[in-house]
Amino acid sequence: MSNTPPPGSTPLVDAPRRPRWPLLLAALVAIAVVVGLVVALTGGDEDSATEQRSVRLGVVGASDPYWADFQDAAADEGIDVEIVDFSDYNQPNPAVSEGELDMNQFQHIVFLADYNVAADDDLQPIGATAIYPLGLHSKQYDSVEEIPDGATVAVPNDASNQARALVLLQSAGLIELTSGGTIFSDLADVDEDASRVEVKALDAALTATSLDDLAGAVVNNDFVERAGLDFDDALAQDDPNDPKALPYANIFAVRADDLDDPTYRELVEIYQDTKAVQDGVVDVSGGTAVMLDTPVEELQASLDEVEADTRAEQD
Repeated sequence: MSNTPPPGSTPLVDAPRRPRWPLLLAALVAIAVVVGLVVALTGGDEDSATEQRSVRLGVVGASDPYWADFQDAAADEGIDVEIVDFSDYNQPNPAVSEGELDMNQFQHIVFLADYNVAADDDLQPIGATAIYPLGLHSKQYDSVEEIPDGATVAVPNDASNQARALVLLQSAGLIELTSGGTIFSDLADVDEDASRVEVKALDAALTATSLDDLAGAVVNNDFVERAGLDFDDALAQDDPNDPKALPYANIFAVRADDLDDPTYRELVEIYQDTKAVQDGVVDVSGGTAVMLDTPVEELQASLDEVEADTRAEQD
């Protein structure tokens, strides 16, 4: 149909249209107000993303109270830390390597070096925690001198802790090592004719719980209190303050590609700077832990050296 008006009629005139830009402007202002409120409430996209950071951390001994303090301190900085507990030392490193964990904290440098060489892996220390002394405990005797000749003493069966335990037994006068005592010493190094006691290797988690059947056992720090033992009752222990003890510094470990991850590095700082955590570690160790903030470069240099020595020892 035509829109031309019929003859004699008055042409229709369109009503003037109301300008639309004020409505558009009002809508934009309303949107801006809403966005401003969201930013004010959430702290912006950057802070909102920070609040959503999460990390899976593997440990041995998650029941220690300081881990709850660590989680709280991390949460205050916008990091949700999930603590994953393991019952033995052989699981946390493969879990990090395979991506089941983001990082772990349970081992010293010598243990990590031994794992890396054996597994052809490249996990790396990203921060230090503490050095713990290794102690010889007994339920039957009150001194090293009371342990009778020919008695049986247990040591951990993992390579790094076994070597350290054997060196401790030698320094206590219970055994002699043909190698003189190194980070590679094992049961084959024990000079049976020159030693006062027989040495038996057990899983680290079992040395303490087997004390009813042994004259003594070298017990890793993690298992002392859980076995109802007292740190002060150790018959002998090594010196964590010895400058040569750095390879036994406990560490946070991550995949090599994650060494520069800012969240992981921040967690190390939180651990080292939170008084409740530091005091808690010392308390759980019976006052024996020596807390560390060793630069990462020194930890990595120590790991490189121990790994090189380990490979040379195997050749």
